[in-house]
Amino acid sequence: MKTTLAYAISLAAMAAATPAHSQTSAETSADTVAEPHPMTAQDLVTTPRLGSPSVSPDGGMVVYSVTKTDPETYKRSSHKYLRSIAAMGEPLHLEALGEASSVRFGSDGALWYLAPDEAGITQVYRAALQKNRRLAEPRQVTSFAASVGGFVLAPDLSRIVVHGARARSCSAFDCDAGPKGGDPVGGDAVGGTGRLYESDGGFIRHWDAWETPGTYNRAFAYALDGGSITGAAIPLDGPAGSGALVGDTPTAPFGGDEDIAIAPDGSAAYITARVADANEPYSTNLDIYRTDLSTGAVTNLTADNAATDALPMPSPDGRYLAYVAMARPGYESDRMVVQLRDLASGTTRALTQDFDRSFSSLAWTPDSRTLLATAQSVLDTPAYAIDVVTGSIRELDLMPGNEAHIGNVAALPDGNILFTRDSIGAPSELYLSVDAGQAMPLTDVASSLMGRQRSVVTTRFSFAGADGDTVYGQITKPERHAGKLPAILYVHGGPQGSFNDGWSSRWNPRVLASQGYAVVSVDFHGSTGYGQDFADSINGDWGGKPLEDLQLGLAAALAKDSQIDGTRACAMGASYGGYMMNWIAGNWPDRFKCLVQHDGLFDLRMFYYTTEELWFPRWDFGGSYADNPDAYEKWNPVDHVDKWQTPMLVVAGEQDFRIPYTQGIASFTALQERNIPGQLLVFPDENHWVLGPKNSLQWHETVFSWLDRWLKQEDAGK
Repeated sequence: MKTTLAYAISLAAMAAATPAHSQTSAETSADTVAEPHPMTAQDLVTTPRLGSPSVSPDGGMVVYSVTKTDPETYKRSSHKYLRSIAAMGEPLHLEALGEASSVRFGSDGALWYLAPDEAGITQVYRAALQKNRRLAEPRQVTSFAASVGGFVLAPDLSRIVVHGARARSCSAFDCDAGPKGGDPVGGDAVGGTGRLYESDGGFIRHWDAWETPGTYNRAFAYALDGGSITGAAIPLDGPAGSGALVGDTPTAPFGGDEDIAIAPDGSAAYITARVADANEPYSTNLDIYRTDLSTGAVTNLTADNAATDALPMPSPDGRYLAYVAMARPGYESDRMVVQLRDLASGTTRALTQDFDRSFSSLAWTPDSRTLLATAQSVLDTPAYAIDVVTGSIRELDLMPGNEAHIGNVAALPDGNILFTRDSIGAPSELYLSVDAGQAMPLTDVASSLMGRQRSVVTTRFSFAGADGDTVYGQITKPERHAGKLPAILYVHGGPQGSFNDGWSSRWNPRVLASQGYAVVSVDFHGSTGYGQDFADSINGDWGGKPLEDLQLGLAAALAKDSQIDGTRACAMGASYGGYMMNWIAGNWPDRFKCLVQHDGLFDLRMFYYTTEELWFPRWDFGGSYADNPDAYEKWNPVDHVDKWQTPMLVVAGEQDFRIPYTQGIASFTALQERNIPGQLLVFPDENHWVLGPKNSLQWHETVFSWLDRWLKQEDAGK
């Protein structure tokens, strides 16, 4: 647990971590901007975004991308940069890469990446890096008729794996076979557009896309010779036919290259997949499979575990396979325990079984003796070193007292550590830690821009919550603000999640606080980073302990900070946070001036029958609605509409299949019927999130206007 419970995103807090040219304090930007301005939605949307870094084989160079947004057209563009890790100086802008994506170093020291060919089809390319750090003429590695979705290189460059949406009947990435809408008796024959699904299949739609029957994310291995693919493809899910593995690799909807790994000598590949059968919407049983790249034989390495297994990571010496695993089938928020499999003997050890944190990333040190991993812990996400021989776990205090959110951890050949860090106060930057000591920044993607904006201060606090348990929260407000501040109670989603100390391009406490508010977030029972028992405590208790924690947490924040005006308060949340807005409307109806409900659950019965990942409600409510209707109705917001009285802004996305937009329409209908002031903002092109830059601006301006209407005007509410 960190001892620094209060800090300012200013010179005092960042001096040890940020060079003089990229301070985030108002004072440090006086030479460029006379008066720092409050951060606006425009600032948030147009702030450059750092992509994942890739380190050269010798550890001397790093390549990374920066996504920039035009402040007038809001068109986004990706820029690639190359810089020395050891020497300070300006990075080299790799303009020749243009809109290339997935840029990374191969073990040959060249850059490999995805880019469109002359026909607009995405292919894999390779460009050698010359002594002057300039790129040689790119060489096209693949020439497929369909776009490559992603690729993974073997450490010895003997193989490349390419992946994308392909028919299960395809034996190679280039394949003319494809589904015909799944309708054998109509559809294609008569020109219809309908998709026909069988009840013994898997998902019919997932996250924000309808499934195309017969098509899955699939991965194929090819041999590499002189930087070009050669020979026949090896499907990593094996040949089609009876008993074949049918499922998505990378996993849907959010899986990526981390779901695929190749052995150091190129002899085998490891993939993460979930079987796509009638049980798929109810199953969290992701397994790790090994494909022999000489025979094509596929073996399920984790068949004995009916819960999630993920993140396969072969050790550099080829001896081990590290991965993470949950223990309880059907539970998507169980603790991720780091596992170590001896590939020669097949024995597996749970390295972090006795360490009550859930690990979300893994990286090997070059000597294959240590795993570097990250896990949430009390509002921070620090890095840990796990000794694979002894099983000892050591927290790496890479940013002493100010860890915030650490990610993309990479161990360099010289023993140093490269990583990214972001916080509530500033977006992600790249850092270098020498000998696991105090890290220093290597990039200034957005830090200087933050310095031109009025800073905020974030204070952590704790209190006795439900059942007397210690609960943590944060207060974010404008720094050096004179006078009282209205309160905004932030409620996170998940529900097994956290409003931890990290940057967000959507629900961002800094941009909201900059409008003149004190943002209070509470990690109620069910939040992550406090041990598995605390995360489990929300199961079957959605409106119980979490609501009590929010009530006690808001009171604790008001008692801690007298600047917060508790008589002027609104609450807002999305997903489970949106559910809580609907629940508060009926079970804490007289506390807030207004509510903002985004993609919230209104009727748990209809939610069960219209969502896609059915394992989620089945776990949290002890079965299906038919199995356990009382558990659903106990915490069902629709049953308390008769007590609604608080004005509410409702936001929904028509492409949201997790919580269909009709749940938002239902909330708005309830407001209309009861003559409660309300607004409904519907995005026809957004899913569970608001991702488009113009839509994000509209979302923020609508929310700001709604909050101002009820909290700032003298005649608020009239």
